[in-house]
Amino acid sequence: MIEIPKRIRNLTPYVAGKTIAEVKRRYNVDTISKLASNENRLGCSPNVHQSVVKALEEIQDYPDPLAYELRLELAKRNGVNESEIIVAAGSESILSILCRSLLSKSNNIVTADATFVGIYVQGGVMGAEIKKVPVTSGYEFDTEAMLEAVDHNTKMIYIANPNNPSGTYIGKDEYASFIDRVPDHVLVVADEAYFEYARHVENYPHALNYRRENVIVTRTFSKGYGLAGFRIGYAIAHNDLISQLLKCKLTFEPTTLAQAAALAAVRDDEFLEKSVSLVAKEREKLRLFFDDNGVEYVPSISNSVMMVCNSEKKAGQITQAMLEKGVILRQLNAFGLPHCVRITIGTEQEMNHFKKSFVAIRNS
Repeated sequence: MIEIPKRIRNLTPYVAGKTIAEVKRRYNVDTISKLASNENRLGCSPNVHQSVVKALEEIQDYPDPLAYELRLELAKRNGVNESEIIVAAGSESILSILCRSLLSKSNNIVTADATFVGIYVQGGVMGAEIKKVPVTSGYEFDTEAMLEAVDHNTKMIYIANPNNPSGTYIGKDEYASFIDRVPDHVLVVADEAYFEYARHVENYPHALNYRRENVIVTRTFSKGYGLAGFRIGYAIAHNDLISQLLKCKLTFEPTTLAQAAALAAVRDDEFLEKSVSLVAKEREKLRLFFDDNGVEYVPSISNSVMMVCNSEKKAGQITQAMLEKGVILRQLNAFGLPHCVRITIGTEQEMNHFKKSFVAIRNS
């Protein structure tokens, strides 16, 4: 019998949100609003389809392993050199590359106890200790406590800004103070998966404005650009770090179709702004709805809002009752917040479905 290392057997796998097809089969409902996985409910740029169809003409060939054209476009838009960019199959793939490249059993990662589960999984695969620092009472990263948790075995600090699942963020002054005090031997992973939704917030610190040799900024095309199904993301860091990470990347990721889709998406500024505007508008309407109905929630600058319940049981009851009405939400057990429920901001129709269903279950 194959012996599986203990570090793998002890891992808790990431559990994805339910699919639309799964809910239709299970609950026999006609209208489904998938508000569990922080996807872009508008879809993606209409330019993506044409670009992907054209890319099919080259599908018999291996993809460009360096995603050269896409890296050039990203470099131009971010004011960096293409040698400072790595493109991979989603920002979670980049987390995996970082962990495989830098970590061993003797290392640890400092992060929060309520953040993106992927860092726990990828660090755990390498056998590294995950030092989870409690979030504040407002569900924010406690940067002071995180700095105190750093020791000589710390290889990486992971922060998601805005954070997932809370939608909270580290402001400019706090971020600048934090980044200046991180030891040079520790890599800061600044996960900006929700950057497109947050970038216009006045006090939000764009990590690229605080560059250091020990900082890597990760972003994804899965959220604002609506390409979750293509699995493509990128990171920006010092070119020496990027050159080393490229050695550990799966040679031909991301796919030809994903590269074509991302290039078309990133060039469509109009669609991106439409997506961001929709989220801002519907998020504000949800805030007013929650205020009117006495629902506790956490103010967010991402494309989701976290509802806070008085118990894990209550959060589970709400999630299940809404599911039976065709509204898919995410109870946050995996994120260390079992008493909370995350609601992705969807289209006006989807959010109206949420509100109508929510009122119905509260009155039942």
